[in-house]
Order: sequence, then C-alpha cells, then structure tokens
Amino acid sequence: MSESFEPYEVFAIRYAERGAMHNDHILNRDPHDGPSPMDYFVWAIKGNGRTIIVDIGFEKKDADARGRTILRSPAEGLAVLGIDAASVEDVIITHLHYDHAGTVPDFPNAKFYLQEREMNFATGKHMAFQGFSRAYTLDYLFNMIRKVYDNRVVFVDGSMEVAPGVSVHHVGGHTDGLQVVRVPTKRGWVVLASDASHYYMNMNTPNPYPLVYNVGDMVAGYGKMRDLADSDKHIVPGHDPLVMKEYPAPFPEAEGIVIRLDVDPKDI
Repeated sequence: MSESFEPYEVFAIRYAERGAMHNDHILNRDPHDGPSPMDYFVWAIKGNGRTIIVDIGFEKKDADARGRTILRSPAEGLAVLGIDAASVEDVIITHLHYDHAGTVPDFPNAKFYLQEREMNFATGKHMAFQGFSRAYTLDYLFNMIRKVYDNRVVFVDGSMEVAPGVSVHHVGGHTDGLQVVRVPTKRGWVVLASDASHYYMNMNTPNPYPLVYNVGDMVAGYGKMRDLADSDKHIVPGHDPLVMKEYPAPFPEAEGIVIRLDVDPKDI
C-alpha cells in the first residue's frame, strides 16, 4: 500500500430488503431450495479529506412496484454516519440497475463515475430484450443522462483512480459495464464487489447469479476481484445478509443500519 495516503474507512449502509428463494440467486439450480432473503446496500468511503459514495439505491415508488421493502432512503442511511447526500461530491455508480442508480436527485452536487460501456449497454440495442431491460428504470436512466448533459458524469474506460488509492475496475458479466471498487484500508485492500458477486456463494461455489449478460465475464470477474483484494475475506458481496452479521456497527446507534468494512470480519 502506498505511503502517500492514509487508509480509508469503509461502511455499508443497509437501506432495503426483500424475501427470496435460494434458487433465485444461482444459475445452476439446487434441488435443496429454500428461503434466502436479499439485502440492499449503498457504501461510503471516508478518508484523506474525501467522502465517496458507492451506489445510491432506489426510491420507495420503485420498491412498491417491484415488491421490495424500503427500510430508509439511502440519504437517510448516510445521515446516520453524518453524511449529507446533498453535499457529496463523488459518487461511484457500479452499474445502472434500478437498485444502484435510483436516487440521483438526492446528490445534486456530485460527479458520477460510470463505465462508458454501462451507459452504452443501458441505452443500446440490448434493452429491446426484457430479460435485460427489466432491471433498469427509465426515470433513473433519464436522470443520469441529464447529468451527462450537465457535465457531471465521468466516463471510465476500464480502470481509473477516483481518489488517492481508491480505484474502479471494469469486470462486466452481470451487465456489460459493471465495475468494482478497490479501497486501501487498515486491514488491507478491500474490494466492494457490488453485483460482481451478489452473495458469497456466487463467487465461492462458484455458481453465477442468473441475471447475467455474459457468464464467462462474470466467472472471470471472480478471479479479477481476487487479484485486486488481499484475500477472499477482503471481498464484500453486494446483497448478502451475512455481511451484516460479519461486520460490526461503527457505534451503537448504527446497529442494524451501518457496518464497518475496514475492520476484520467476525468469526461466525
């Protein structure tokens, strides 16, 4: 790790949930199906005079339409950490699915870091196929396109350092333009996988998530994340409820809402 910057603190903020089944989350079905709920997170990276938000969740109207349960808005969750969404200047969007890019108006002063391939994918010919387009919300896409016209989208081609030590890396798979985030912390290099691995089991089995643009790229992404992280325990999946059990809250009032990812996970 470079000595030119201090390690960052990294937080996951849980803002929504839904009921689901085990086979909803794997491409190769398991005869032993059963309940397997899903958590929804946004992430905050703090340090070196910067606050960087990774993904921005979705709104209640979309939760109602899609059968999800909003526990708090992403902005309300960030406020638990003392972060004012309206003051945030840097937002990384891992991809443009509804649950990762839906509250753009809550971040009026932000620049948004997005893979150019993701914008091309989300607005291109593949959206004629409902299997891909159903995971996007048009109003959310329009909001991001408006940010392009406002010169508030930074398009990434592959990899980019967003802040000293904090970088994004294209992996694709789940969508054509999915990117992951690498962060230097006091426990080493942590990778926020987002939907490159929804659950630990997707990467560890491996058994890819079934909503996938390119299965080969998704599987290759597991290896790329291992190259970027210090170990498998330094890779944080995007939707697994186990994450809330493995990491501590930063202070008692945040219990059940916010956890710290820059500390070692618990032995569970």
